[in-house]
Amino acid sequence: MEKQEQEQTFEQALERLEAIVRAMEAGDLPLEKAIAEFQEGMQLARVCREKLDQAEQKIEMLVADAGGLTKKSFQTEE
Repeated sequence: MEKQEQEQTFEQALERLEAIVRAMEAGDLPLEKAIAEFQEGMQLARVCREKLDQAEQKIEMLVADAGGLTKKSFQTEE
């Protein structure tokens, strides 16, 4: 599944993760299915985090100032 994870876009991984969360919150899954869904969800969360980290690194590298390219931390407004 790792190769498939690498080929997924962030949006695809997030959409599947959200579907898993909805299914688990509904509480209708048998225990074995819930465990399998939880494991897949953890893998998808890791994939999303890695893709966000990669995007953050690209943003840091591309932020430019008047003197040329300067690495600046990407910070969200939270």
